[in-house]
Amino acid sequence: MSYDLPAKSRPQVGSRHARRLRAEGRVPASIAGEGKNHVDISIDMAEFLTARRKHEALFDIAIEGGAKETAVIRELQWDAFGDHIVHVEFRRVTRGVAIEAEVDLHFVGQSKNGVLTPTHDSLRIRAIPSKIPEAIEINVDHLPNEHVILAKHLRLPEGVSLACPADMAVAVLAKASAMDAPAAPDAPAEGTTPAP
Repeated sequence: MSYDLPAKSRPQVGSRHARRLRAEGRVPASIAGEGKNHVDISIDMAEFLTARRKHEALFDIAIEGGAKETAVIRELQWDAFGDHIVHVEFRRVTRGVAIEAEVDLHFVGQSKNGVLTPTHDSLRIRAIPSKIPEAIEINVDHLPNEHVILAKHLRLPEGVSLACPADMAVAVLAKASAMDAPAAPDAPAEGTTPAP
């Protein structure tokens, strides 16, 4: 399945024009790839956020007065506070043809056996565009102590395979060090009475 996303061509570029678009509730965007020319467009912010909430991965972008492009999100650029999308970069794809893509890793839950240290925040996978997930979740609730999570340990959605080394470590679970333990209260000096 794909999401129909209307767009307008963007003949003017630059930060001033981009600010004007965002003030109008639109997001500057671009489409590239597949050996075709780069295209600058703008899309409706509310419409795009609706697609994001539905976890849509594949878009049919209908440019007003122009052609339709089939694409996936290649990169989202956020403002300095990470609150608002300031630019969307789309990548052209061919429907039904597998591609490689970078997807975010989301660690959920909380380990009771140690301290989790992610070594990667994304994973390179291979899938047809309609099967590319928005993110891959890793539940750390029941991981054993001193555990290394490898790419091959991850439960991938149907139709998705690794495009990175299977033995690539994505996170490490280690014992909390003694330095991380709460400090014991100082013992009172000999001959003194502890404060109440």
